[in-house]
Amino acid sequence: MNDDFDAVLAAVGPRLREMRRHRDLTLTALSETTGIPISTLSRLESGHRKPGLELLLPLARAYRIPIEELVGAPTDLDPRVYPQPFSRNGMTVIPLTRKPGGLQAFKQIIPAGLTEGNAPDPRSHEGYHWLYVLNGHLRVVLGDKDFILTTGEAAEFDTHLPHWFGNADQRAVEFLSILGPQGERVHLRARYRPDDSSSQ
Repeated sequence: MNDDFDAVLAAVGPRLREMRRHRDLTLTALSETTGIPISTLSRLESGHRKPGLELLLPLARAYRIPIEELVGAPTDLDPRVYPQPFSRNGMTVIPLTRKPGGLQAFKQIIPAGLTEGNAPDPRSHEGYHWLYVLNGHLRVVLGDKDFILTTGEAAEFDTHLPHWFGNADQRAVEFLSILGPQGERVHLRARYRPDDSSSQ
């Protein structure tokens, strides 16, 4: 029993780090939201500080998830996911998986006109990304390629390659994202924009 408890506690730090990174939060931003010092958050994520209720409660509130989900405790074998949407750069992100680490699935919604007039700002990070467009036209800038994914089209790529997503027209776009470990190479299945073969 003690071994199981210790294993749960040992997994909390990496889980918290993965959760923060998936939400694109810095330790500084999380500290400001929770009131927990940056040094304490860092030690908690690295496993050098045991998680107590005084730390887990404000973190659960900040991430808007139940505390048992934060620590990875079993939840009476209920397979249903109760997503807690959040906003990132004006985009609505709905988590479809409930445990950080490994593959993570999200539904993302870019409202109509959100990226109109905004220049793409490609970013890179660790991992691998799969996209599937549910509705609308998604503009994707990937390295020196600029293309549009339409409803039912998919793309997958190593996220070390700078990338950016936005509306391809005046309408909203909805797509599924699955984020996973870094893949070995880039694969694309989309139609390239004929008017833009140069880098953006």
